[in-house]
Amino acid sequence: MENQEKGLEDIMEESAQAAMEEESADEEEAAEEQAADSVDSGEAAADGGPEKNMTRAEQRAAKKQARQDKKSDAYKEQIEQLEDRVKRQMAEFENFRKRTDKEKQAMFETGAKSVIEKLLPVVDNFERGLATVPEEQREDPFVDGMNRIYKQLLTELDNIGVKPIEAVGCEFDPNLHNAVMQVESGEYESGVVAQELQKGYTYRDAVVRHSMVAVVQ
Repeated sequence: MENQEKGLEDIMEESAQAAMEEESADEEEAAEEQAADSVDSGEAAADGGPEKNMTRAEQRAAKKQARQDKKSDAYKEQIEQLEDRVKRQMAEFENFRKRTDKEKQAMFETGAKSVIEKLLPVVDNFERGLATVPEEQREDPFVDGMNRIYKQLLTELDNIGVKPIEAVGCEFDPNLHNAVMQVESGEYESGVVAQELQKGYTYRDAVVRHSMVAVVQ
């Protein structure tokens, strides 16, 4: 960022310097023309008429036009150089902004995954606890309250992009599943997940925790 500001300051200084040089050159040119006019007036009076002075006036006009054309070309070249430098500075600044945004997003994603990883064991404990409740106690107010909190937790996780990984009945995928054992099954074919030992989750399509599964041998 400091380099960007320094580059813009350099451009501004160069523009100011160019303006000062232009003003100085104009003053010198005006002084030269005034001196030339004085000489030509004296010569015209000595010669007795303006005939000889017309040729010199035309020559001065041509030289002046040539100087102006040269100055104009120099200005155009300088403007093009300054415009090119400004465009380069703006492009570098845009790249810097995009790079910074990308780094900030990566830091946010890393922090979010870290928090989610710490919340998943809480979800596991809710599921284990609710699974041990006898059927006749499902309507108990305390159990109902715990179940509501568990569902609210899952809803909030889903809202931020946390999704459970499908496992049972799916073909084993090493990118999503972690096979810890092989089992025999008359229901599923070989290579299919027959049992989920621990639920896995993804966060915005990135795996936060692989599913711990048993695969049909």
